[in-house]
Parts: sequence; C-alpha cells; structure tokens
Amino acid sequence: MQPRTTIITVTYNSGLVFQSFLNSVPKELPLIIVDNASTDNTLDLAREIRPDAQIIYNAIGLGYGNAASRGLKKVNTEFGLIANPDSLVSQEAISALEDAADTYPDGGMFGPIHLDANKNLELSYNVDIWRRHNTKDPKYTQVAEGPICVDFLSGAVNLIRKTVAQEIGYFDPNIYLYFEDDDLCLRLRAAGYNVVLVPNSVVTHLNGGSVRPNRAYYWRKFWHFSWSRIYFERKYKGQFSALCVGMKLSLKFGLRTISYFIVGNRTKSWRDLARFSGTVSAILGHRAAKNTHKDFD
Repeated sequence: MQPRTTIITVTYNSGLVFQSFLNSVPKELPLIIVDNASTDNTLDLAREIRPDAQIIYNAIGLGYGNAASRGLKKVNTEFGLIANPDSLVSQEAISALEDAADTYPDGGMFGPIHLDANKNLELSYNVDIWRRHNTKDPKYTQVAEGPICVDFLSGAVNLIRKTVAQEIGYFDPNIYLYFEDDDLCLRLRAAGYNVVLVPNSVVTHLNGGSVRPNRAYYWRKFWHFSWSRIYFERKYKGQFSALCVGMKLSLKFGLRTISYFIVGNRTKSWRDLARFSGTVSAILGHRAAKNTHKDFD
C-alpha cells in the first residue's frame, strides 16, 4: 500500500533531540527534512538514521514557516505531516489523523493531543484564537471525547491536506517565526475548511528542545515573537489596531528594559530589549523575513 502521508520537519541545530525524533517516526513514510543552515550534527544524524530522507538545504535560515512551506511543496502524497524535531510521532497517531481526515472531508488541518516529556497534557489548541487560553479553565484541561473544530492548532505537529496547502498558498512568507500557525489556521477557516482537534491521536512534544539555546537565540526568539504579534494584529485587525497594541507593548517593554537594567538583572533586561526592538520594528514596517519560500518557486 502506498503511503498517504509525508512527514516534514524543519531543523536548525537540532542535534540534541533529533535522534529521538528520527527513531520515532515511521520508517515506511517518506520524510522531508528542511534544514535552516545547521552547524551541529543534525544532518549527520539524518544521513545515518534516515538515509532515504529527502534533505532540502537552506544556505541561510528561512525561519519556520518558510522552511516548512518548502517541504510541503515537495510532498507527493495526499497529506503532509508537519512535525517539529523535538516531537515523538507514532504510526498510530498518524493513522488516527488520517482516519479523521477521511471522516471529515471539509477539514483542512488535523491536530493531535500533545503530551510533554512527563506525559502531562500540553495545550496545543485554542477555541478562541484571539484570547490566549487560561490553563486553569476546565475546558482546556479536559480532553474532548471525540474530534472537535477549533480556532487554532499548534504548528508543532499537525496534518494538512496537500491540495489545501496549495490552495491557500502555504505559510505566510512574511512571518519568520511565531504566529505562522495562527495565521495558517485563520486562512484555512476563511477558505471554508475546518481545523480539527483529534483527541485519539496523541504525540509527545518536548517543547523547546529543537534548538541549542544561547544569547543570540534568545534575542531572535523574543524579537520575532514581538514582531509577529504586531504583524498578525495589522493583518487581521488593521493598521490602527496594530499601532495601538504596538505602542502599548513598546512602552511596557521599554520601561521594563530600563527597570531590569537598573536593578542589575541583565538577562531580563536583554529579553525585554529584544521585545521592545521587535515591536518597534513591526510598527515601523520593517521586514522580518528577508528570504521567503516564494524565492524558491
């Protein structure tokens, strides 16, 4: 039987977790690895454990969404399963997502339940994309008995129909990191497709283990999260709303940067300086992604 799903993973210095990921994913399924210019042993592990994998080399980092789009464009099966290299994904979990896709032909994306390394529930969905969920709210801590439509599914692991990805144009090329999954879910729903949580599909997400952390990593992380937050606001709520949110956040992060610096907490001062810089850059209309997946069409 021909496989229905191709696995796509985006790597960037992911050697600490990549061996576990490669050993977890089914060997029978095609695997596409899109590498954002790793300098560690990530690709050595790929060649050793999955020599059959198709590797797409990015000479420079394209960010998450743009790299994932490059992989999705190479998929020749019915579905693409996007999976972070810090996740553990079984055939059972994938089959449950495929079954849900057969049951709900109006669904464009299907997501599993996420457990952390300690087997605790990790919130990977949202019923209201514009309100960040409250982890103490019972509706987020009690798993549904069956598939349900949601506003948002985490980009860490999800199944998307290849034809749907083509139709909506893959991930937004302007986003380098963060909110690319929020944006994709909104565009899927705007195109008439449901976004479906599948509770009987369960994966493990180690969360945060896919990149070796350092000072530059943390700057990039907080800068892009703040930039993408304002870009997302502008895209769906308009320039005025983005300006209001941006001014509020830039004031908040600017004052916190100074406060932490004065008391000698350089780590938090650095973090909030990155947030301030990313927010202001978005307000001024600076680009976050210099190269996009469209450059490789």
